[in-house]
Amino acid sequence: MKALITATVLALSSISFASLAAMSPEMENKLISVCKAGLSNSQIQFTNTMRDNRINEYRIFPRLVCNGESFHQFAISNGADRTANRIARYLPGQVTIHDLTMIPKDELLYVNF
Repeated sequence: MKALITATVLALSSISFASLAAMSPEMENKLISVCKAGLSNSQIQFTNTMRDNRINEYRIFPRLVCNGESFHQFAISNGADRTANRIARYLPGQVTIHDLTMIPKDELLYVNF
């Protein structure tokens, strides 16, 4: 009876671990190559990697995390400023409400959400 329970637990745990894997190994390797190309700070290498792997910038860059940092912060912290400047336009921005006609310049009110 204990062997049956143990076998059942092992089978169910292997199924649950398989469901946690959110991406295929091929996709993971592509994203790793994007992270490595971003570190090179070479626009040619970065462009070629993006084109060869068919990466959609608008979908990937707001979500890509390399070594625990967002891709933009990862590039900045490793000195790849040209790469960081290139992908900055794909990051989510901030909305600021600023009414120029009603409030004098020294009394500006900013709303961030």
